[in-house]
Amino acid sequence: MTHILILFFATFSAAFMATVPPGLLNMNAAKTSVEKGKLNGVIFSLGVSSMIMVQAYIAVLISKFLYRNPEVIDILLKIALVVFAFFAVYFFVVAKRNKTQNLQEVGVSKKNSFFKGVLLAALNLLTIPYYSGLNAMWNEAGWIKFEAWDITTFVLAAGAGTFSVLYLYTFYFNKLETKTNRFSKNSNYILSALMLVLLVITLIRIFYK
Repeated sequence: MTHILILFFATFSAAFMATVPPGLLNMNAAKTSVEKGKLNGVIFSLGVSSMIMVQAYIAVLISKFLYRNPEVIDILLKIALVVFAFFAVYFFVVAKRNKTQNLQEVGVSKKNSFFKGVLLAALNLLTIPYYSGLNAMWNEAGWIKFEAWDITTFVLAAGAGTFSVLYLYTFYFNKLETKTNRFSKNSNYILSALMLVLLVITLIRIFYK
């Protein structure tokens, strides 16, 4: 039971941190809330979180397949290594650019806030490799065992972590808007450092094997 709690909070935290920097999804959550009301903002956020859970599940299946083939366990770790290296550089570059994100118009009917969220989340191709890398790390740490309950916990935590950030953007963006640029820069530096730590841990695991 303890490893389930660790798995949930570790995955929740990773999903939360990945969603914090202002970007297409959270900016549209804020935009939907401003233009259509907070309820539509929440519905949009539920749509995004639902797709994130689907992508997290796909990431688990990929990691599970690789892990159950002993000859490719090293490949799994190397994939995680590449993913964390990419995100470390990506978040650092984004922080250096320090551009203020503008709310972007997306041509979707007001009645389809949920499906708008699903669509935009589906267009984010970085989600699956991100969660595949995390899954590899959690598996090596013994936090996930590829059993039904573990997988369910991982998927739900990914969705919950994402939704919690989008919820905050939906209800509190107006209060944070003047600080968005500084907030974006700092959060991206933190994420870059986090990815670097995960990269080092993965390197240690590869050489330890």
